[in-house]
Amino acid sequence: MELSPLTIIAVPLLGGLIGYLTNRLAVKMIFRPIKPINILGIRVQGLMGKRQEALAASIGNVVGGHLLRHEDVVKSFEKVDLESLLEQVLTEALADRIEQLRGLPLIGGFLTEERLGELRKSLVDGFLGHREALLEKLEEAVEAGLDIESVVREKVAAFPVEKLESLILEVASRELRAIEILGGVLGTLIGLIQLLAISAFG
Repeated sequence: MELSPLTIIAVPLLGGLIGYLTNRLAVKMIFRPIKPINILGIRVQGLMGKRQEALAASIGNVVGGHLLRHEDVVKSFEKVDLESLLEQVLTEALADRIEQLRGLPLIGGFLTEERLGELRKSLVDGFLGHREALLEKLEEAVEAGLDIESVVREKVAAFPVEKLESLILEVASRELRAIEILGGVLGTLIGLIQLLAISAFG
């Protein structure tokens, strides 16, 4: 069957356009519409909005169960300069009380900066001498009081879909764009195959 030039041009172009628009719509529907809407009696909602709770539970399970454990949180404390931190806490916590003691007739004269410095150092050294026990107790407290899986699940479930969309597009915009273009390319190829089939068997 002999095909007109218009048909030869139009069929691949139409196939490419349909493929591109179909994939573009599919990419958009990952996020949109954010709130469910009814179209001809069919409830339509973007995948992220519709499955956000399930996605949150899945991410929470992965992060809390595999990526970030309580012991990992405690290990990060090992990198903290505990000596400086304890000195700062003691200085700030005792500042008001020391000022009150300095106002007393007999005690005030003994509370020189040098003696206070020695006292702080002694207290800090005492804490640091039990560093392992401190970290162990800290791990127990973190394990008892911090449910990483629940925290992540709640955060993701409450995260606005618009922000999730912008974050994902920021990271994967090129890949999603490539999917749209691939739809156009495949649609064009299908159109060419249709032309060949019509020409051969029509």
